[in-house]
Amino acid sequence: MEVNPPKQEHLLALKVMRLTKPTLFTNIPVTCEEKDLPGDLFNQLMRDDPSTVNGAEILMLGEMLTLPQNFGNIFLGETFSSYISVHNDSNQVVKDILVKADLQTSSQRLNLSASNAAVAELKPDCCIDDVIHHEVKEIGTHILVCAVSYTTQGGEKMYFRKFFKFQVLKPLDVKTKFYNAEVTYSQTDEVFLEAQIQNITTSPMFMEKVSLEPSIMYNVAELNSVNQAGECVTTFGSRTYLQPMDTRQYLYCLKPKKEFAEKAGIIKGVTVIGKLDIVWKTNLGERGRLQTSQLQRMAPGYGDVRLSLEAIPDTVILEEPFHITCKITNCSERTMDLVLEMCNTNSIHWCGISGRQLGKLHPSSSLCLALTLLSSVQGLQSVSGLRLTDTFLKRTYEYDDIAQVCVVSSATKVES
Repeated sequence: MEVNPPKQEHLLALKVMRLTKPTLFTNIPVTCEEKDLPGDLFNQLMRDDPSTVNGAEILMLGEMLTLPQNFGNIFLGETFSSYISVHNDSNQVVKDILVKADLQTSSQRLNLSASNAAVAELKPDCCIDDVIHHEVKEIGTHILVCAVSYTTQGGEKMYFRKFFKFQVLKPLDVKTKFYNAEVTYSQTDEVFLEAQIQNITTSPMFMEKVSLEPSIMYNVAELNSVNQAGECVTTFGSRTYLQPMDTRQYLYCLKPKKEFAEKAGIIKGVTVIGKLDIVWKTNLGERGRLQTSQLQRMAPGYGDVRLSLEAIPDTVILEEPFHITCKITNCSERTMDLVLEMCNTNSIHWCGISGRQLGKLHPSSSLCLALTLLSSVQGLQSVSGLRLTDTFLKRTYEYDDIAQVCVVSSATKVES
């Protein structure tokens, strides 16, 4: 019968400890009334307890810090720090000691050792210390692999490893929404980005920075502050704490750069907007940072021909002509020969010749038209009834509810 040899004991001992900041100690008060059997005993014990606050012993407040009692939670974006110590427990000198620390994730293996050079010798009761740091960039299971190799006094080469598994959790839930807005006197659209950030940890966060780093195609303006008495103040107030499970909305306005707008005419398809950069602090100042992947936005489709308004009055007088300026843009990849037709509605009447030729319009080109209308009905009226026909393909494009104007009588206009 084959017998397995006894496991050999190593001359070196490996200890690995996570480095984290302490937490506030909270005492749990135990009190009773004076007529009860303990009398003033519990109150006296709390007064003598160094962790209580003088004059507020019965409140759950503390003046002391407590060292971490367990591994704790590690969140994505935080820095993982660990102390590695190799101690010579034997009574002989050990030579050529090499300590390696690797971090194994689901996608890669990282070497975290500060130095890959071997230590020549380690005397009895001496140790080799190392501190490693790593910014966690993946969620899920992580395994810290610590390997130690050395040579005994008799020349025998020894080797052992230890594994430390921990989970990296998600600290924030980030959701984004895009809103498209028509911009007057602009060939392209502004894009509004709303970022909803939720704290899904169990402790409050101090939101140090939430910014949007735009792509090379856009300029960004943050809409998260207001002017109060000549001073710029954030819309969230002076204290930017985010309590557990609370959500906060951030708003940004992106506008295409002039060179890209002029070159491309109208930005089409999927475009890269940029990425969010979020920096926060927790507990006693531990910093975390997250950067989202590149945010992509599907540009709105305008079909072959886009009709936009460059100028229109807000209020017009009943039965008096008013003027609007329209811009027609060829969004297709072919040249068009357009004819403009104007169809009257029950309230809005077009002034001018319908069916006139606008001429050829090349791809990504635009032309502006000054048109005249009048309204026969008071109230909020919709401007409708424009038709564009491409004589090349015999295709007609209809445009209704282009805009709205407020129609008032002349007497109302004078009084206002």
